[in-house]
Amino acid sequence: MSFLVLFLLSLAPLFHSSSPLPYPYNTSFHIDCGSSTPSTDSYNISWLPDKFFTGGSTSVVSEPLHFHLQHEKTLRYFPLSSGKKNCYNIPLPAGRYYIRTFTVYDNYDGKSHSPSFDASVEGTLVFSWRSPWPESLTRDGAYSDLFAFVKDGQLDLCFYSIATNPPVIASLEVVQIDPLSYNSAQTGDSYILVNYGRLSPGSSQWGPGFTSDPDAFGRSWQSDSDYRAGKSESAKVITTKEKITGTEKAPNYFPMKLYQSAVTIEGRLEYELPVDAKLDYLVWFHFAEIDSTVKKAGERVFDVLVNDKNVSRVDILKEVGSFAAYSLNYTEKNLSSSVLNVKLSPVAGAPLICGLENYAMVPADLATVPEQVVAMKALKDSLCVPDRMGWNGDPCAPTDWDAWEGVTCHTNKNGTGLVITQIELGSQGLKGYISEQISLLSNLINLNLSTNSLDGTLPIGLGLKSLARLDLSDNQFSGSIPESLTSSNLQLVRLNNNLLEGRVPEELYSVGVHGGTIDLSGNKGLCGVPPLPDCPLFWENGRLSKGGKIAIGLSCFLFVAVLLLVIYLFCIRRGRNDYDFGLPSDLISVAAKRNRYQRQKSLMLLEMESQHAKGLPSVPLNPH
Repeated sequence: MSFLVLFLLSLAPLFHSSSPLPYPYNTSFHIDCGSSTPSTDSYNISWLPDKFFTGGSTSVVSEPLHFHLQHEKTLRYFPLSSGKKNCYNIPLPAGRYYIRTFTVYDNYDGKSHSPSFDASVEGTLVFSWRSPWPESLTRDGAYSDLFAFVKDGQLDLCFYSIATNPPVIASLEVVQIDPLSYNSAQTGDSYILVNYGRLSPGSSQWGPGFTSDPDAFGRSWQSDSDYRAGKSESAKVITTKEKITGTEKAPNYFPMKLYQSAVTIEGRLEYELPVDAKLDYLVWFHFAEIDSTVKKAGERVFDVLVNDKNVSRVDILKEVGSFAAYSLNYTEKNLSSSVLNVKLSPVAGAPLICGLENYAMVPADLATVPEQVVAMKALKDSLCVPDRMGWNGDPCAPTDWDAWEGVTCHTNKNGTGLVITQIELGSQGLKGYISEQISLLSNLINLNLSTNSLDGTLPIGLGLKSLARLDLSDNQFSGSIPESLTSSNLQLVRLNNNLLEGRVPEELYSVGVHGGTIDLSGNKGLCGVPPLPDCPLFWENGRLSKGGKIAIGLSCFLFVAVLLLVIYLFCIRRGRNDYDFGLPSDLISVAAKRNRYQRQKSLMLLEMESQHAKGLPSVPLNPH
């Protein structure tokens, strides 16, 4: 389907006035794509130099003097050498945003061939450009805009090359808006509203960047004259300078100027808006009774019809009174034609309209589940994936396009997201290592990184239960084969021609025994399974082997056990002797006293005998 909106073919700036957005919606970016310097335009809008892009080159339109504004003269283009998918990745707080681009060719490359390419926002295809462009578009360029939700902290605006055509962009603007605007409470946050016409009947093109008239969202409005059908081309224009009540209110903040002009006609007022089939369209109607000759309810009554379906009967005075804004909206489901027909059919008096908006309700495409996005971005960095492979934006979305080159995706079991099932990057000149984040790819069935220049050790995270085919042959991986690989359901294992070493897990080798394929040749340090050599008993990979560690452990255990046994026996023997011959402490004390008495008595007797021998009189022992 084509979402190309040839809206606002103008040389005026993208958006908006210098006045701030209503609080708290104050985040905005104005990027001059292709420019290396900041600038400020005549509306006091500050333009950033080109940033947030993933690749590409810069250029200048062939006739710069044809464009009056700097941001329309420079551009960024994405040649095939930058990959088939390139993006602007802008960090943003979660919320709803008005996104607007200016696209121009103007033969910047001298080839006189306008390019064909697609563009997506947040992984959903929104714009399609097909060569050849209309002459006015090729020369003057075009603005396109939409409303989208950003939920993950980063806006991804991506471009996809068709054949060898390089996508182009001249400027990009992003403005935060009220998240409840345009009925999001009813329609949900899973739709992108792509502008297929924002008309201000009775006015020429106006709005921020085109005139000094403000629009809080940065919306610009164009004349309705090119879209009137049949006799409506002669509709009468009504304008007023009176203040219109009910404008600039949340959540849509429609500007007062929109309601200060209108068209009316005696009879039926009709519009034909170009659209794409098979989509839903959200149509907004804006009215204000600005004709002072209409005094009371019932004087101006008309029916609103969309593709001949009566949507509503309108009596502006009855609804809101004079000089007051009144809006209503309608959703046309599954449009089957390429034209959306809008009619205001009179019931009393002449119909009148102040504004008309038409948005394609594009369902947000499925996105890759967040944890697998993290894993793939980590692999992109660790594997040093070259720019030419276009690994930018969402790895799997949009589903209308192929996933990242070499990557295959499928819808997950509950249908809520996309998951990676296959990575085929053999012979791609990769230099780096395998990130541990690969463990987050829980649906990966086939991984082929063969014939590159990858090194480092094989991560434990490779042990994915889903993995059935693993080819890492002809690289420079070192270290041992992780035991985690034995938990996979591998049917093919090719690790040949690397620098791996150590014992091969027997469970992994059994892949070949059970009908699978395994090739471990060309790794001089591997051992333990046929036809590989036996592993050293106590030493492998430059360190103790598993068997050596077990042997040392057993030896230490036996040594400690014997030592404990000796200590135990010694203590038991001493304990038994002490018990058999020892006496209580009080008995020991009495015996000691008796022994001292006996020694003293013996000494006295010896002394007496000595004296008797010398003829000295004896002394009785116990005289009384």
